[in-house]
Amino acid sequence: QSQLVESGGGLVQPGGSLRLSCVTSGLTAGHEAIGWFRQAPGKEREGVACISATGVVTDYSNSVVGRFTISRDHAKATVTLQMNSLNPDDTSVYYCAAGPSCFGTLDLPSQYSNWGQGTQVTVSS
Repeated sequence: QSQLVESGGGLVQPGGSLRLSCVTSGLTAGHEAIGWFRQAPGKEREGVACISATGVVTDYSNSVVGRFTISRDHAKATVTLQMNSLNPDDTSVYYCAAGPSCFGTLDLPSQYSNWGQGTQVTVSS
């Protein structure tokens, strides 16, 4: 059974950086793309970044492009989200999940499954 576990959240000042990790296990063949999503209180879940099963294809939401970088280490079964130039609008609970591909799926969280428990990111001075 697939399992994803996030870590790395915390409190950071505006302009700072954080690195989130998603450790994966038991991913199902054909459902190995990994997406990062976030959800703030009272808001819908928002796709942030995704990476394909091979790691070759990545996609980012307009709100984070140029600031966030997604990568994966197959040997460690880990997908990392490096977040730079953070601002208060990035405050949210961040989740990783497994999906079928990284082509146009950031707007379709329903295509993802095996959601992790989430990790809180708070950007505040």
